[in-house]
Amino acid sequence: MFGLKLTHVTSGLLPALVGYTGSIAVIFAAIEALGATQAQANSWLWALGIGMGVSSFILALRYKMPILTAWSTPGAALIAVSAEGIPLEQAVGAFLFCAVLLVLTGATGLFARLTRLIPPALANAMLAGILFRFGLGTFEAMEQAPAMVLMMLATWLAGRLWFPQVTVAAVLLVGAAFCAATGQYNPAVGVSLDLATPVFVMPDLNWAVMISLGLPLYLVTMTSQNMPGVVVLKSAGYEPPVSATLVVTGMTSLILAPFGGYAFNFAAITAALCAGPDTDPDPGQRYKAALIGGVVYLIAGLFGATVISLFLMAPEALVLAIAGIALLGIITSSLSAAITDTQDRDAAVLTFMMVVSGVSFLNIGAPVWGLLLGLVAKGVLDRRGRN
Repeated sequence: MFGLKLTHVTSGLLPALVGYTGSIAVIFAAIEALGATQAQANSWLWALGIGMGVSSFILALRYKMPILTAWSTPGAALIAVSAEGIPLEQAVGAFLFCAVLLVLTGATGLFARLTRLIPPALANAMLAGILFRFGLGTFEAMEQAPAMVLMMLATWLAGRLWFPQVTVAAVLLVGAAFCAATGQYNPAVGVSLDLATPVFVMPDLNWAVMISLGLPLYLVTMTSQNMPGVVVLKSAGYEPPVSATLVVTGMTSLILAPFGGYAFNFAAITAALCAGPDTDPDPGQRYKAALIGGVVYLIAGLFGATVISLFLMAPEALVLAIAGIALLGIITSSLSAAITDTQDRDAAVLTFMMVVSGVSFLNIGAPVWGLLLGLVAKGVLDRRGRN
């Protein structure tokens, strides 16, 4: 941790703020669909925080890259809509099945070889499309809190001119101070300092449930989470240890599934918050932000619902604005890299527009479809040079 900067700390705090506030409701919906008790629900929050914290810290420290892991948000949505009526014990068996598939995918190296086939222009277009929707959140937040968002944007502009190394930290402080001064934090959210307690659920390995729930959970986690997560790091100039990360996240899922850690994977949006130049001009030092992020996740897991309530106190406009502003730099660099290569520019634009559309088919999200469309377009357009 030698040489830790303020930007490492702020960039490490943002993933937890954005991740928890942005998708904790989906986790609660998944827990409710499975009929978990309050104690089991608290155990889920413990397992998810501990799993993300430990795996992120290990991977970032070992490979000196801003590798963050995350719970599978589309996986939680899948559980919420398809697991109603499934006993919790059988659902845990499906989680274990998914974890085994993740480990095997990493151990065989097949997924790593697949990601190396993605052209850089299409990878950057895919990333820009993913982050673009979050960038729009800054301006959507103006409808809720125009004065606050304008002050945050003014702080960002000033920071780009006079204090670029701490711009995002300053923006966060200005937004938080404005909310405190104007009473925008939700006082109805109760806070109690209680440590979360893990609750073990004995798995029931029902093959029908493993196929109907565990296999789709694996597929959506791979396509909607791991693929974009790899692209984020590649677009930032890193060569992530794809196979090793899949093994680590798969083993983490395998260990923590009985406690509620249903599936872990590469982070995408939250990883982008640590991987850009605003975190540190030196790419070799940005991993320190991921270490901070891992510690924050650990604390969030240990205190479970207490930390979640603190996140839920923040107004939605603050979360939308800080997430969008923090991602402006990497959106700019990704768009620029996507259209610089004239040979792949048309395919990259198609990829970008498909991803921004947000369309989804067969439970597979727009990022994957956008990438596939771009690859097909590239294959067709590359024939121009051969004719």
